[in-house]
Amino acid sequence: MPEQYDQTSAVEFRSPRPAALARRCRAVTEARWFALTVFAVILLNAGLLGVETYSGVVAEWHGWLRLAEHACLAAFTVEILLRLGAHADRPRDFFKDPWNLFDLAVVLCAFVPVVRENTTVLRLLRLARVLRTARFLPQLRIVLVAVGRSLPGTLSFLLVGALLLYVYAMVGWVFFGRHDPEHFGSIGRAVLTLFLLMTLDGIGDAVHAGLEISRWSLAYYASYVLIASFVLVNVLIGVVITSLDEARQMEQEAENVPHPIAAPPDGPLLLARIAAARQALDALERDLVHAAAPSQHAGRAASASVPTVGDGA
Repeated sequence: MPEQYDQTSAVEFRSPRPAALARRCRAVTEARWFALTVFAVILLNAGLLGVETYSGVVAEWHGWLRLAEHACLAAFTVEILLRLGAHADRPRDFFKDPWNLFDLAVVLCAFVPVVRENTTVLRLLRLARVLRTARFLPQLRIVLVAVGRSLPGTLSFLLVGALLLYVYAMVGWVFFGRHDPEHFGSIGRAVLTLFLLMTLDGIGDAVHAGLEISRWSLAYYASYVLIASFVLVNVLIGVVITSLDEARQMEQEAENVPHPIAAPPDGPLLLARIAAARQALDALERDLVHAAAPSQHAGRAASASVPTVGDGA
């Protein structure tokens, strides 16, 4: 019986390797020094990109710059491996996080032969590493998520804006095409003119030039500025603000999600624990039965030796 208990207890307290690896890697990735180190490497990578724009510095320090770039790539590779190890007990959770997918894609692309041979693409990938600072800056991460969530509303805004530009460009070409061919001589020139007027740049000169052609041009420009520069822009601002609130709420919900402590045991380990618990319960039941049997015999003997009232009489 003691031998069985020792074996089952040894099986019970044996932790699976993925869970142990995940705990060790998670202790490193969640440390403050790890986040500060990765953030410093990202800033160093951004600084190297800026330094490489000076041809004189590149010609003089080419070897050292290449060494620094390889060191940054090695640091990013170790970082992504540690993050993968932190999800060893739950690999699916790693791929559910968009930032993990972005980091993994940026690091893996640096090892693709076609990408490594293309200098332009490689520099763009190195530039993409700068965006990884959003992982360590919550406010920047909220803004980027808000921009991503506002894209559907922004596309609708662009569609309405393009329709508005086309309608007003055709009207401008009909009324001002002959008198002002430089700005309204074709549909393309008219669209470009109205697009620049959307920012209210040169609206005064356009109104004065239109008044020389017709007084109705004032209604044309006033209605366009009112719709394009005020209504549509305010709609776009409203879409962005709504997306910003949603992104902030998503960030708060992600912070409030409890972190899993340990992975559930696998099938054989769980069966071994159940068998050990059953054996322990059976042994306890037998011990209780053996302990209760002598007390019951003693109670019966004592009750038989005590004289009753009828016998005394």
